Amino acid sequence: MALKILDTCTNCDMCEPECPNDAIAMGESIYEIDPERCTECLGHYDDPTCVSVCPIKNCIIPDPEHKESEEQLWDKFDRLYDIKK
Repeated sequence: MALKILDTCTNCDMCEPECPNDAIAMGESIYEIDPERCTECLGHYDDPTCVSVCPIKNCIIPDPEHKESEEQLWDKFDRLYDIKK
């Protein structure tokens, strides 16, 4: 499932440079995560780095509007990096 940044975000700039999929960008008022690019860092790290570096507890959560299985996240990773099976 893609992740979502809540409005408790303080725009500290910690998450955006840490995202290996370039899924995080500044939105109108806070950072936002592109669900088409977010793999929860699957394929890169054991845990989502945006959550690890965020100084605001529970600011980045699973996005209930973009539920995905681990297999779907792997498929997205493969598409993002043009990995042929």
